[in-house]
Amino acid sequence: MRFMCLPPFARCCSRAFLHFWVGGERGTQRRFLFSGSPSSASQWNKVVSDAEKIVGYPTSFMSLRCLLSDELSNIAMQVRKLVGTKHPLLNTARGFVYDSRNNLQMRGLVVLLISKAAGSSSAADSSLQKDMISGIYSSQRSLAEVTELIHTAFLVHRGIVNVGELTSMDGPLKDMQFGNKMAILSGDFLLANACTGLAQLQNTKVVEIMSSAIGELVQGIYYENSNLAKENGLTDDIGISTWEEQIFLSHSALLAKSCQAAMELAKHDAEIQNMAFKYGKHMSMSHKLNVDIQPFVKENCNGTVAFSLNSAPVVLHQEFIGREAWLKQIREVQIKGTLDYTKLQDAIKTGKGVTSAIDLCRFHGDRAVEALECFPPSEARSALENIVYAVTRFS
Repeated sequence: MRFMCLPPFARCCSRAFLHFWVGGERGTQRRFLFSGSPSSASQWNKVVSDAEKIVGYPTSFMSLRCLLSDELSNIAMQVRKLVGTKHPLLNTARGFVYDSRNNLQMRGLVVLLISKAAGSSSAADSSLQKDMISGIYSSQRSLAEVTELIHTAFLVHRGIVNVGELTSMDGPLKDMQFGNKMAILSGDFLLANACTGLAQLQNTKVVEIMSSAIGELVQGIYYENSNLAKENGLTDDIGISTWEEQIFLSHSALLAKSCQAAMELAKHDAEIQNMAFKYGKHMSMSHKLNVDIQPFVKENCNGTVAFSLNSAPVVLHQEFIGREAWLKQIREVQIKGTLDYTKLQDAIKTGKGVTSAIDLCRFHGDRAVEALECFPPSEARSALENIVYAVTRFS
């Protein structure tokens, strides 16, 4: 956590924010983008750090102003009551503070980079030109903050648990119900602030673009939750093309459309907007594939195996061997109705699913880099390319 990158007041408030949200629990295992390789994590950190210098300031705390508001501070005080429980909202809150450099909590950074890479448009009037600082319009910076707020709001809402599926191992029901109320309240607060910021841009086209992104996020999360409810080895045989469609909605639509909206704010033409959209789409698809692949390629797992049966390597593995063979493998690794994920992971690693997922990750990375060719060479464009290279490297 980089307090020294913030002004004194923000550093002080950040510590208060961490104290409110994180509480006393420590040692909780957290999943990072490059958790399997310290060298990869170091390389990723350098890519992000270099990119932040280009846009003028660190973006890890882009939504800090909203997060430190009096309203959310009151919510945070209530959330502290969840310390010691197993409600997932606590892990989400820790992720805001601890994981910002390792996970893709940097959609705003990408929006700023692509804004700077595109530069000004010949169609922009003189008043808009005066509003540019360090090659980025103030409206584009506001859009980047809105993008982060929308992403954060949906992260918080994902922490809502289905109380109907709880067992005695999950702790008292009242704790989970209280945690759900806090997740709904805080997520709604962040989303309301994002919508207010969006309206203040005073651009109906941008509002339309970003509203459609929110709608697609909701649709994608619906599919995601439907798949999780079925995750018992008998998930639907969706195929990789359907998987990509669903992942676009839940993971790529927000960034893709934010990049497109940033071009609209600068008055760029439809072709430039389309290229920005493609970069956001393919880069975030590469990132999601990277996350899915990590459990199958990282070292030093300490005996812990964590992966989704709806992740790309599993979907591809099932597609290669066929539905019947997949169901047979599932039956072979079941012990009293519980899956042995270690054995299942070994079975998947012997097939073509993992290598095919890596190839697909690099395919989307190549498409993202190709989309940048419409922008003139610059530090910002190079930073966007380096982000792609970081999420498509597995050695």
